[in-house]
Amino acid sequence: MSRDHATSDSDSALSEDSAGGEATEVSGRFRRVSVGFTERVDAVPPDGWDAPAPCEGWVARDVVRHLVEWFPPFFLTIWEVPQPVVPSVDDDPAGAWAAVRDALQDALDDPDVEARERDTPLGSSFATAIATGAIPDVLIHTWDLARAAGLDETLDADEISRIAASIDEMPFEAMESSGHYGPRVPTAAGADDQTRVLNAFGRTP
Repeated sequence: MSRDHATSDSDSALSEDSAGGEATEVSGRFRRVSVGFTERVDAVPPDGWDAPAPCEGWVARDVVRHLVEWFPPFFLTIWEVPQPVVPSVDDDPAGAWAAVRDALQDALDDPDVEARERDTPLGSSFATAIATGAIPDVLIHTWDLARAAGLDETLDADEISRIAASIDEMPFEAMESSGHYGPRVPTAAGADDQTRVLNAFGRTP
């Protein structure tokens, strides 16, 4: 075997190991934030789903609807992952969330899915796209649902720290112009990381 060939094989193996490591890390992170969101979903009382949510014009049920409606067509369709059977959010918000959550988690844990590359604004690999788009969205909407239903608003500390460390690099103008984020809320001096992150995403704790 030539030196060039040997180096190529070694580089390929290192690349695969790196991709596998990223997928494993992201899988664990997605599982943690999903557990937090699921706990809030399960704690919403039957008469709490129509309570106003922080997002203008939304009620608690719409927080779940948002995730359930945009995750499958983006993540599952683009990476050719089978679509789950999703109950109506109006009839069964907990069941709808569980179906989508489990489909994403199973895909994250599937090496065949991770090997697929797609050209998307959130990254070329499934894990990168989940880390860029899904994890922060689930995290922030956990707070939205908790606020709507009067539940514990404490978010995953590791993810909050991760986002807080990169707040100054966030493309706020692009985020606001997309229509998916409200204007950034000014943060008071000495605010904790969760408050800083929520303010960055247009929330007022």
